[in-house]
Amino acid sequence: MINSINLAAELIAQADALIVAAGAGMGVDSGLPDFRGNEGFWNAYPALGRARLDFSSIASPQAFRDDPALAWGFYGHRLALYRATVPHQGFALLREWGVRMEHGASVFTSNVDGQFQLAGFDPQRVLECHGSIHHLQCMRPRSGRGCGGIWRADGFVPEVDTDACRLRNAPPACPHCGALARPNILMFGDGEWLEDRTAAQEARMHAWLARVRRPVVVELGAGTAIPSVRHFSHSVVQHYGGRLVRINPRAPQVPGPRDAGIAMGALDGLRAIAAALDKL
Repeated sequence: MINSINLAAELIAQADALIVAAGAGMGVDSGLPDFRGNEGFWNAYPALGRARLDFSSIASPQAFRDDPALAWGFYGHRLALYRATVPHQGFALLREWGVRMEHGASVFTSNVDGQFQLAGFDPQRVLECHGSIHHLQCMRPRSGRGCGGIWRADGFVPEVDTDACRLRNAPPACPHCGALARPNILMFGDGEWLEDRTAAQEARMHAWLARVRRPVVVELGAGTAIPSVRHFSHSVVQHYGGRLVRINPRAPQVPGPRDAGIAMGALDGLRAIAAALDKL
């Protein structure tokens, strides 16, 4: 473990750009749930447990069509939670490391919580591959009467009956056509997600990556069940000559001997690397 931490510190010290690749495990140290399995999900949302609704059932466009108050009860609660959550110290450590590098830092995350922006990362350097709960889209498809646009959710303040997981106030509506709005998040079985915002983020990320020469990817809390973040980390290593620091308590294995795998949670792993950096 000590060797991996020291190697991680060396890779960060030698890099000209920092790429933070974060999955659900990144937010656990800030007190956010990661919905690992039905039991964990139902502990966080007992009303959905009583109804035997799993995560994939409520996190779907069909849920908004079947029962908008229930769907927005779930997503409204999450929106309020993410707005109120204070990012843990690990976000600040990552920002400090990026500031020291020639090309700074960029973020690739499957999280929809907006925690990196809240922690002070440049919004123009964040790629949210599954969208953002802080943005909304019209439920009507582009081919229909709906506007097909994406807008910020700032004006929507959800009032949620947490015992029933139901929205008490009116759900958000499209400002152009008045149809029901939903989060601009890629859900399960979702052929209606508007990806324009994420596509623009991706274009900016690739333009930035084209300028760097010695990137290091610090991957945190990225699981294997939905491996979007891991695939991105490996692509940077393969196509941009980057090195990988993987911090994961359950699956820290890395693809090569020049990469560092650390079997720790996000915050503990970042603190350990910070201590090693101070000794270089």
